[in-house]
Amino acid sequence: MNLSIKRQERPEALPSAIERASLLAPRFAERAPLHDRTGSFPFENFQELSDEGLLALTVPALLGGGGAGVQDAARVVSIVAKADAATGLVLAMHYIHHLVIADSTRWPVHLSRRLAKETVEGLALVNALRVEPDQGSPSRGGLPATTATRTATGWRLSGRKIYSTGAPILKWYTVWAKTDEPEVRVGLFLVPAGLPGTSIVETWDHLGLRASGSHDVVFDDVVFPLDHEIDLRKPSEWGAPDLTQATVQAVLVGAVYDGVAQAARDWVVQFLQNRVPSSLGAPLATLSRAQEIVGGIQAKLAVNARLLDSFGRDIDDGVALTASEANIIKLTVTNNAVAAVEDALSLTSNHGLTRANPLERHFRDVMCGRVHTPQDDATRLSAGRLALGI
Repeated sequence: MNLSIKRQERPEALPSAIERASLLAPRFAERAPLHDRTGSFPFENFQELSDEGLLALTVPALLGGGGAGVQDAARVVSIVAKADAATGLVLAMHYIHHLVIADSTRWPVHLSRRLAKETVEGLALVNALRVEPDQGSPSRGGLPATTATRTATGWRLSGRKIYSTGAPILKWYTVWAKTDEPEVRVGLFLVPAGLPGTSIVETWDHLGLRASGSHDVVFDDVVFPLDHEIDLRKPSEWGAPDLTQATVQAVLVGAVYDGVAQAARDWVVQFLQNRVPSSLGAPLATLSRAQEIVGGIQAKLAVNARLLDSFGRDIDDGVALTASEANIIKLTVTNNAVAAVEDALSLTSNHGLTRANPLERHFRDVMCGRVHTPQDDATRLSAGRLALGI
């Protein structure tokens, strides 16, 4: 498959988007500690993103959006995630959806146009609801327990989804569910948020990304229109990975955790420049050990920058890519980000772990990269089997 999510002809889009995101970032960073401490959702961040037109960044220009490709979207996500990782993650999921929709032949036109229109006109976010209490990650296989029943007047949906990132603010859910037909099909349904029978159970009390609102969403016989079916297939027909989803997600999820690592780098540099122990009589930055470790952090972030930027550009330019390569990019970037933050902690003693400083929050947030689909073990196993011809 020759994947191509081309930028639209709007040369001012990237500088404008970068500038707008950069102007919002200090306010996001100022709010981030309180949202993290209380586990509250940063609604105000998304209102400001909407007001600045940044929620529509990856909506096609022909539909009134920013027309940005993957490379540009990743740069904005990185800026936002550096300020507030939880906001960056929700934004990345929203961007991924619109990029995938723009490249898909399976999304019904009336649904893709509706999501585009609402995103351009106001505060309308979308994310996938896939993971379940008993099934675990759908990437590991197995049918969902969430079930859609077809009636003469609409679908009726029942089930429970966990880790539903952005749940408090989402206007639309793309729900992974099976049908109760004699020959079961499985796939995606577009379900409006807030329908009767829908409830959000505030279960998210996590080590990191505490403000992401990744709560449970419960559907109890929720009725929605028949024409909100997106893509239903026999379970066996879902064997091949969605290349668009895999490649776009690798870049934008990677950009979230790389942004966190950049924030950690910036803080530790300031700490080392300003911390003057009486026993040393000079800033910690003058120590060769500190210089070497910071250099190692820089090396990891430089590799990340190259991987994210070049891979995003390749997607936009239609270069032939593979899901395995995308997963390896995600593995490399997130592990580099984790290692960079761990290196920063190694230089700061108790200062880095106190809640008065942001480094401990960056550490908690970046650790979530390792459990974000696809997980490292699945990526290595798949790559190994490909190399061995198994």
